[in-house]
Amino acid sequence: MNEWQAPPPRIRLGINIDHVATLRNARGGRHPDPLRAAAVAVEAGADNITAHLREDRRHITDDDIARLAANLTVPLNMEMAATPEMLAIALKTKPHAACLVPEKRTERTTEGGLEVAGQHNLLAPVVAALGDSGIRVSLFIAAEIRQIEAAARLRAPAIEIHVGPWCEALAEGHVQEAEAEWRRVLEGARAAHDLGLEVHAGHGLNYATAATIAGVPEIVELNIGHYLVGEAIFVGLGESVRRMRAAMDEGRPALRQSDTAPASGGT
Repeated sequence: MNEWQAPPPRIRLGINIDHVATLRNARGGRHPDPLRAAAVAVEAGADNITAHLREDRRHITDDDIARLAANLTVPLNMEMAATPEMLAIALKTKPHAACLVPEKRTERTTEGGLEVAGQHNLLAPVVAALGDSGIRVSLFIAAEIRQIEAAARLRAPAIEIHVGPWCEALAEGHVQEAEAEWRRVLEGARAAHDLGLEVHAGHGLNYATAATIAGVPEIVELNIGHYLVGEAIFVGLGESVRRMRAAMDEGRPALRQSDTAPASGGT
């Protein structure tokens, strides 16, 4: 007889508002305002707000970060590159959390996970400075054991698993590739949890894939942005967040140990 296990705690939903700022910046001015979008998202069920301040300021600006930090009623998660400029801004602004991500000027969006294993000496002082300032650090990485172990050695309290490859394989109908990527996500989440890391996930999630990954008990937070901003064109931002919250809550019951490769997850 299987022992009864309580379901994992309610998974947190972080809403990335970068592309509200992208739309604003396409024309200039202040509309649509990312701070207003954040307020709508929180009212609809978001647990925290994510904003990526890029070196080229292509969407979120310094003023956006300052206003979000001053006015949000939920934690602010500032995505940032591990550069002296961004570290100085984070230490001044004091967001609740900072997620270190790789950044290239030529990319449309974050294309891969942070190379933690090969950049220990670069990342260590940034992680330490943020932590010493009371900012909770996470590292955006691929679900690779060497990267996860490197994150643990840096003493970062959390990682965010880059699930884009799994989402893309599903969207393109590459079933075997999707199954392989899903196994990597499961194994990575379990390994990180065993090392004492808090596990988040993000990049490319939609309602269906978020519902699936919400069933992984080691994962405690999903960060989602582009898809929901796109859905907002059709149903409104509040409704898109409510639908995401409902999908995650429905999918939250823990996966059985035998559930290794649920490859379904349409748009």
